[in-house]
Amino acid sequence: MAGADPGAHIGELLDRLGREAGPRARETADELVRSVVEFYGEGLARTVRLLRSAPAGSDPLAVLTADELVGDLLILHDLHPDDTMTRVGQALDKVRPYLGSHAGDVEVAGLDTDAAEGPTLRLRLRGSCDGCPSSTQTVRWTIEEAVARLAPEIAHIEVEGVAEAPAEQPLLQIQPRPPDDAPGPPPPSAAPEPPHWHTLAAPALPAHDRTTRVADIDGNALLLVRLPGNLYAYRDRCPGCGADLRTAPLDGEFLSCSACAARFDVRHAGRGEGAHLEPLPLLEEDGAVRVAVPELLGAGP
Repeated sequence: MAGADPGAHIGELLDRLGREAGPRARETADELVRSVVEFYGEGLARTVRLLRSAPAGSDPLAVLTADELVGDLLILHDLHPDDTMTRVGQALDKVRPYLGSHAGDVEVAGLDTDAAEGPTLRLRLRGSCDGCPSSTQTVRWTIEEAVARLAPEIAHIEVEGVAEAPAEQPLLQIQPRPPDDAPGPPPPSAAPEPPHWHTLAAPALPAHDRTTRVADIDGNALLLVRLPGNLYAYRDRCPGCGADLRTAPLDGEFLSCSACAARFDVRHAGRGEGAHLEPLPLLEEDGAVRVAVPELLGAGP
């Protein structure tokens, strides 16, 4: 296509698609092209703004790669100065403070660039999630989100050491023979829907260490607890009695339910005697706080 007019060529392709696939396909293709143009237009606009406002003497590439959208464009066109494994390491460094309270630590076990599903990153957790199924899931989600933001070319992540929650066994019913309309074996449980990540502004966050605040996201009440060095997010519900925890006193690193007096270790995945708080994935980076709300968060009592 050297010397050809790219705009004219795109128009020809769209016209051909309209003739061969019909007007609805042409409308979808037009919308796709507009979206791609807007995406690149925003990337160019941000590049100009970032370079104009960059401090004198700063590294232009460092300024551009610090922006998520521009960094993604550089990765897409193989222009990013850091290779995949360097950016994976940066992502894991961001989540290690969070993992320390849930899983211990994480290390890279390998990267398979020839995997059938695309580049596959294999990670290994050291430690445990304190036997809390919801904590193991938040660990997985947090790792996946951090890696996706800095190394979006990774198509699949396998995490060794994250135990799956045991499936509930159906009740055994003994009958002389199964009825003619008896259903077949129950289908396997569906994988949890990925959570939606939200950015929280300063007014919604605890202002000082050893304080709590409740934030509402999409109708879900989240309990945020600030301890020295870390911020934690939990569902605002006591797993023992179902009461909310917004008035629960904080004694050091332990939260006590005002209704039933159950105590939970905030720094260690909300562990309590026989019950766990429901932890939520949280990333705190560059002064911003992002928290994930799973689809089924509001399903409990």
